[in-house]
Amino acid sequence: MSKILLVGATGLVGSQVFKGLCSAHDLHIISRRPLVSLPPNVMCHVIASEGWAELTAKIAPDIAISCLGTTIKTAGSKTAFAAVDFDLVTAFAAAAKESGARQMIAISSVGASASSANFYLSTKGKAEAGLRALEFGRLDILRPGLLRGDRQESRAGEALGMMLSPFTDALMHGPLRRYRSIDSATVARAIVNLVETERHGQFIHENDAITALAG
Repeated sequence: MSKILLVGATGLVGSQVFKGLCSAHDLHIISRRPLVSLPPNVMCHVIASEGWAELTAKIAPDIAISCLGTTIKTAGSKTAFAAVDFDLVTAFAAAAKESGARQMIAISSVGASASSANFYLSTKGKAEAGLRALEFGRLDILRPGLLRGDRQESRAGEALGMMLSPFTDALMHGPLRRYRSIDSATVARAIVNLVETERHGQFIHENDAITALAG
């Protein structure tokens, strides 16, 4: 049985990935707060963000999954946002690779590009480049559109986007389909189904591919 390490398990997608993996895998979670009523095959490690890399190396996972992500508004500044979506994501991945992980799965964003003029998308793109440079045996990067689902935190802009999504999605065809909204549960199922995939390489999954992977 492979040892899986998940970060971001309390977020919109991560919480559903956790539910999909916790019954049949040796699952470890790094979190800033404890999770209760865990099955015996799941271990939650509670630690501040500055200790994640060291703990990741100690756990030595076979498969690393990052569902980390925030917004500039939630983080409070561009610097604080980048500290999570670039620094923490890449440090976690580097520690996992160094300790022997063969597969990395990470959530990014549609439109991510290191050369983007948009700070959010540029940060996501730079994080993707950092993950690719680590040369995992298999790397899966998911680039969903606007995520639909019930968040614990309030994001006014995303709430409005979800409300309008039935109308805006209907207008997006061809190459624009990748910008459609997508249910967070679909993204989570895709991640669960990617675990233990044997084919090697680096793969980018956008909305249609994510939906296909979810089955």
